[in-house]
Amino acid sequence: MNILVLTSSNDSFNSVRPELEIYISLAKAGHNITMMTEEDSAYASRLTEHGIDIINTTHKKKISLTIIKKIKEIIKEKDIQIIYATGSRSIPNAVFASIGTEVKLVAYRGTTGGMYRHDPSSYLSILNPRIDGVVCVSQAVNNHVSKQVFGKSKKIVTIHKGHNLSWYNQTPLDLKEFGTNKDNFNIACVANARPHKGLIYLIKTAKELADIKELHILLIGNNISQEPYLSEIEESGMKERIHVTGFRSDVPQIIAACDILVHPSIRKEGLPRVILESLAGGTPVIASTIEGSMEIIDDGFNGYIAPIKDYKCIADRVKELYNSPEILKQLSDNCKYTIENKMSHKITAEKYIEYFESLLRKPQ
Repeated sequence: MNILVLTSSNDSFNSVRPELEIYISLAKAGHNITMMTEEDSAYASRLTEHGIDIINTTHKKKISLTIIKKIKEIIKEKDIQIIYATGSRSIPNAVFASIGTEVKLVAYRGTTGGMYRHDPSSYLSILNPRIDGVVCVSQAVNNHVSKQVFGKSKKIVTIHKGHNLSWYNQTPLDLKEFGTNKDNFNIACVANARPHKGLIYLIKTAKELADIKELHILLIGNNISQEPYLSEIEESGMKERIHVTGFRSDVPQIIAACDILVHPSIRKEGLPRVILESLAGGTPVIASTIEGSMEIIDDGFNGYIAPIKDYKCIADRVKELYNSPEILKQLSDNCKYTIENKMSHKITAEKYIEYFESLLRKPQ
C-alpha cells in the first residue's frame, strides 16, 4: 500500500512514540509510507531510518492552500492509495485535497465529545462526506462518533493505540530529587492543569490520607502551581509531602518508581496514554469511571475503578493497597500482562494493516 500520513510529531519522544511506531511497523511490513510532518521532531531520525519519507510540514491552519496543493502533488507523484489524517488541522486539508481523486481518506479520532451533527465545523472534519473511514482510539470514542455519523457512509473502527514493553526498559527514577524515596508509599498523578483532568479531586484525597506519614504524592504536569490547587495543597494536611514537579520528559521512569498512579479525570478521555505507560512499567492505576479508562483498567486485576469525583473512594483504595502489599504486588504483576495481551503495539499495527487493506478491497 502507498500511504500518506498527515500528522504532527513535534512533541516529546514519549508522547508521539505510540502513534509514530505504527507507521514504522507499516513500513517494516513492506508498505510505502510518506509523512507530512515536522522534519526536526525528536522522532524524525527514527522514521527516516526505516525508509519513511518525511515532507517537512507544520499543520497550523485548517485550510491551507499550500498544504492542499502539496497533498495533491504527492497523491499523483506517489500513487497514494490511502491518506491518513490525524489532527483537527490536517483533516480539513486532506478533505479538500482528496476531492476528485480515488484515494481513500481516513481520519483519526482520539477524544469523546467535541464533535456533533449540529456543529457546522464538524463537516470540515469527521462528518465530511469525503471521509471514507474513521479510526477511533477506543470503543468509547467509536460510540460517540457512530452516533453523529449519518447512515453507514463511513467505515468506523476501534483500534487501541498499543504499547510495547520494550519501550519501558529504563531504570525507574530515583525519587530523592523530589523529596521522597522508594521506601515511602508514592502516588503519581500526571495531568496538565485543566478542569477535566480532575486533579483537584486527587488533592482532596490527600486530606483523607494525611495520617499515613510515609505517603507522598507527586503531581506531574504544567500549570499546577496555581489556584485552586495551591490552596487545596495548603489545606491538605500533607503539604510537605505533595511534590509539584512541573513538566517532565521522563514521566514513564517517574511512574515506574511509584507504587500507584491515580488518574482522576472527569470527562473527555479517549484512551489515556499515561495509564498505558503506567501499566507498562508495572505500576497499578486507580482510575475514574471514564469509558476510555475502563477499557484499560480491569477493576481488581491491574488497578481499581472509582466513581468520578469520588475522592473518598480513591482514598479507600489507596489505603487498601498501602495496608496490603500482597494485593499491590498482584496488581503490579498483572499490569504488564494487560499490555502484552490486550494493548500491545503488535496488535495495533496488525489491525491498521487489516483495516487499510479492507478499504482498498473492491466490493464483491
